[in-house]
Amino acid sequence: MTSAGEPHATPASREEGTPATDTTYRAFVPVRWSDMDVFQHINHARMVTLLEEARIPWLLTPDRPTAALGAGAVVVDMHVRYRGQLRHSDGPLTVDMWVDRLRSADWTIGYEVRARDANIATPPAVTATIQLAAFDIDTQRLRRLTAAERDYLQHYVRS
Repeated sequence: MTSAGEPHATPASREEGTPATDTTYRAFVPVRWSDMDVFQHINHARMVTLLEEARIPWLLTPDRPTAALGAGAVVVDMHVRYRGQLRHSDGPLTVDMWVDRLRSADWTIGYEVRARDANIATPPAVTATIQLAAFDIDTQRLRRLTAAERDYLQHYVRS
């Protein structure tokens, strides 16, 4: 069990309301009161932070081949589309993620964000793509993904 402040993430299951694919990673991200804005929905800038909080356990857990990306990965490009409102009471949010594009030094993650317990057939309230690149902190340059990193990410590529 996780505390209220940390996301809980698991590979997406085949239960009702979840994607019927094992190429999706599902995270449950709590919504903090401070994520709300004056209009009583999750602030647009805070949503970007919630996407990051969903991504971290998927890619940066110490026992994963991608753990080294925690020492060097940079956001290259980001597109977030707000299609509906999400409120504090909708949390923890369900965030489905997959690899949309995988190249030698970078990859793009696709996101769909829904309210807690929303059926997968429900249109997502937020969709996003975020392109990340592997980065060598010591040389301050982009680097190629290792074979282990590529293999791990390849598992989540949607065809």
